[in-house]
Amino acid sequence: MIEILAPAGDYETLKAAVCAGADAVYAGGERFGARAYAKNFSREELLLAIDYVHLHGRKLYLTVNTLVKEREFAELYEYLLPFYRQGLDAVIVQDLGVMDYVMRQFPGLPIHASTQMTITNVIAAKYLESLGVSRIVPARELALAEIQEISGGTGLEVECFVHGALCYCYSGQCLLSSMIGGRSGNRGQCAQPCRLSYAVEHQKAKDILSLKDLCTIQFLPDLIESGIHSFKIEGRMKQPEYVAAVVGMYRKYTDLYFSVGREGFRVSEEDVRELERVYQRRGYCGGYYYEHNGPGMLSLERPKQELHDSERPEMKIQEKINGKFMLSSGNHVTLYLRYQETRVEITGPVAEEATKQPLTKERIEKQLQKTGNTPFVFENLEIHIQGNVFIPIQAVNELRRRGLEMLEERILQSFRRESPGKLSESEENRPEDVSQDLQTEPIRITVSVETMEQLEAAASYPETARIYVEDSLWGRRGSRERLEQILPKLKDAGREVYFAMARIFRREAGEFYDRHFDELAGNFDGVLVRNLESFLYVRERNAALPVVTDSSIYLWNRRAKSFWKKFPLRSMTAPVELNKWELGELGVRDMELIVYGHLPVMISAGCVRKNLGKCERKPGFLSMADRQHKKNIVKNECLYCYNVIYNSAPLVLADQYQELRKLGCKTVRLQFSIENKEKVGEILNLFLSAYTREKECPAPKGTFTRGHFKRGVK
Repeated sequence: MIEILAPAGDYETLKAAVCAGADAVYAGGERFGARAYAKNFSREELLLAIDYVHLHGRKLYLTVNTLVKEREFAELYEYLLPFYRQGLDAVIVQDLGVMDYVMRQFPGLPIHASTQMTITNVIAAKYLESLGVSRIVPARELALAEIQEISGGTGLEVECFVHGALCYCYSGQCLLSSMIGGRSGNRGQCAQPCRLSYAVEHQKAKDILSLKDLCTIQFLPDLIESGIHSFKIEGRMKQPEYVAAVVGMYRKYTDLYFSVGREGFRVSEEDVRELERVYQRRGYCGGYYYEHNGPGMLSLERPKQELHDSERPEMKIQEKINGKFMLSSGNHVTLYLRYQETRVEITGPVAEEATKQPLTKERIEKQLQKTGNTPFVFENLEIHIQGNVFIPIQAVNELRRRGLEMLEERILQSFRRESPGKLSESEENRPEDVSQDLQTEPIRITVSVETMEQLEAAASYPETARIYVEDSLWGRRGSRERLEQILPKLKDAGREVYFAMARIFRREAGEFYDRHFDELAGNFDGVLVRNLESFLYVRERNAALPVVTDSSIYLWNRRAKSFWKKFPLRSMTAPVELNKWELGELGVRDMELIVYGHLPVMISAGCVRKNLGKCERKPGFLSMADRQHKKNIVKNECLYCYNVIYNSAPLVLADQYQELRKLGCKTVRLQFSIENKEKVGEILNLFLSAYTREKECPAPKGTFTRGHFKRGVK
């Protein structure tokens, strides 16, 4: 059967979801959850919630799906311990360091890989399964065929969103809110700038990044038959009325499919209108299950939305139990209770021969049936009385009270776990001491380029230690021929040149690499990987090829670094959302630090050019201005069919050389994307003067940002 998985921002909503038919609920606590502005659960509420769902045969999954800073990592044990002991059913995680820690520290606690991990194919899914992950929530952008490959190619449970809000960016790859105002989506604090209007190429501003809400109620047969195990409803910020209505509808039609099959499955127009009535931001769409992208998924104009009052959902649910009451003169009265496989026996006082009015079955049954606000109600109740006997009614009530409490306790006890001993900190996870490691040699500079013009400019500066070249250039006419001319010259000069793989690894990327990977590996010295899928693909095709991980492979804590250092990497790239103090705690001696560039703030399956009806299937750039007239540049990466949106202002840390030396930083990267040849030369001269020639560098002129080097994210 399919699991109906409901969101819960608070205890009242959780109860509404369970009463409406949810099989499981996902919720966040006071820390580490990707909905920082939801009401969320206190520690005590979560403990009660775990017991509540278990008494009703349901499950609770805790969101621990943010990236965790080094200084916060020590708090994970104390945070999770009470929920683990209580019987928490699973944790949903994004951070590979957190995943590794939970697996080691909390044995038997299932791990669900969050959609924030941006899992896009069966390669990564199989690997996570081999580590012990029990369920994945793949990227919402996947088509049904891709989901079928994952469900059919692994033994994992696959959980997919079926209803609610959609992000324009691949989850886990969005830095737009972070760069604009410091509210990071990777910390559950997204300010949703994608819901604002943008003017593309000086046209009238439109909501070009705002997707309609997802609604798949009419497509449930296809989703069920694709191998999805869990239907996930988005909405931890939503009210109980909304959650109950949506859960109830998906419960109804999922059950209908299993009752009548595909042929008999029909969704009534009335129920569709009911879903529209309870809430929709700008209309509904079927998401990415049937289309890669397109204007039909957008609502370019803001409609006037009528708000409707919803009925208060049912908040009471009781489990059916069986009971047997035994009463005979001279013996202890006994009550037997059974709920599924759980049985209890409770004894009371010795019954006496009645002198006046003996107890009747009717009187005893009336008292026992008063289960009130307990989790139980009698489905079958047998009452056996031998002779004319009597016990006080208070004794019958007390027997019922004790029996129901004991039954509840025994049910919950089956979920309890013992406290695991806290793992000692391993040597590899201890802080780096850079006090004796202030290198005397200048900081090395590497360069990444996305155009042939940028490569030719960077090639003329021999001081750069390594050049990363976007591999899509290899797939373009003209560019490949020029690469084949330039690369041998760079190698002869002792220069290292790596190819940079796709930011998202889906079918288009897989097909490209199946054709060209051996050529790339033969012509380049190594590879820059941006995701887990690419890394695993490289290991399988050419395990000896040197690998550098990019900043999109998140390493926010030393345990995440240790996870990746198990592999033979040439280097890693430091995260761009940590400030210099946090980078110091993480340790950047063995990492490259990005010090220049228009940072990618969105990677999207949606195509801005196509959404405006101008798709030419040609790579290129266009501009997109916000309300403050700041221009973000949008790149069409047609080879892999995604958009890259770059931050309006470039990151510039040219004058932070001494700060980087204090951190023990040995390598920095200049990341070129939209710059022309002259700009590349200007930036290289600036940084080479400051970092290699160690000349004093004034603060940069013009519009720029320090990124998070000074401020960081909360």
